[in-house]
This record gives sequence, structure tokens and C-alpha cells, in this order.
Amino acid sequence: MTGFRILGICGSLRRGSFNLAALRAAVDLAPEGISLEIALIGEIPLFNDDVRAVGIPAPVIELAGRIVAADAVLIATPEYNYSIPGVLKNAIDWVSRCDPQPFRDKAVAIMGASPGAIGTARAQYDLRKVFVFLDAHVMNKPEIMISAAGQRFDGAGVLTDAATRQLIGQQLAGLRDWAMRLRS
Repeated sequence: MTGFRILGICGSLRRGSFNLAALRAAVDLAPEGISLEIALIGEIPLFNDDVRAVGIPAPVIELAGRIVAADAVLIATPEYNYSIPGVLKNAIDWVSRCDPQPFRDKAVAIMGASPGAIGTARAQYDLRKVFVFLDAHVMNKPEIMISAAGQRFDGAGVLTDAATRQLIGQQLAGLRDWAMRLRS
């Protein structure tokens, strides 16, 4: 199969984000026939239902369209205070208000990088709960929780850890296979 498209969404706004670096690595590590493009969420305003009543902001409509056009979604998230970063939850909340709701029946994979020891496990768990409500289908394995991220990426943000690089390639192939099973 060729032309399988994954949209990677980064849950961090930080220019030097390990999660953005992980998505950039995923672009390079995508198996043949899989392409990955990265969506940034920094232009999405804070959710306000009064604003939504007037009209969904253009950055939200753009992200929703990119989700719909993708065959699957890969979320790369840090963990803030044992949970989902506010900016990522905000983007998901906005997109969920679009009609049709773009995450419905979408194949989703989650990865995360953190300087800490458990590599975003709690944030990933909370994201899974959100996607249950949105009727998305989160792939269970392989899980990617990049702990001690400062030791796995070099100063330029290049993922140097061979085992993590291999796991990312496996996750992308698994996400493609998962999405294809959901379609049939």
C-alpha cells in the first residue's frame, strides 16, 4: 500500500520540545508508503463557547480539515502536572466542536517524551480517556514513553537512541495496520 498519511500533532509549544523532536524523528523513520506531516497548535485560541457561537476560528478549522484528510493521527505529548498539557487539551476541545467531529472513527496513536522517569504515562492514559469520548480508536501497542529524553536526543534535537528509533518505526507501521483493520 502506498500513500498512507499520518498527521502528527505536537502537544507542546516549546521550540526545543522533545515531543516535536520525536515527531520530526517519526517523519524520517516512517516506513515506505507512509508519510507523516506535523501540525502545530500554537495559533489555536483558548476555547470559549461564546467565540464558537460566532464561528469556529480559522486555525481550528484548518486543524480539523487536516485530521479529516489524514488516514490516522499520531499525538506526541509531554506530561504537565500528571496529565495532558492545557494547550493540547484545548486544541482537542476546539476540534471536537467541529461538525462532523474529526476524531470520530479515526485511528490514533500516542507517544510522549519527558525528562522524567515514566515518560508521559499519565498524560497518555488521560488522552486515551478523552479519545474514548470522541469515538476515536487509540492503538494499544506499541506504546512509546520516552523517559530521560535529555539522554535520548542530542543538543540539536536529533533522536540518537537506537531502540527508541526502532520503536517509532514499529509504531508507525502498526498505526497503518490498525487504521486498515478499522476500515475493513
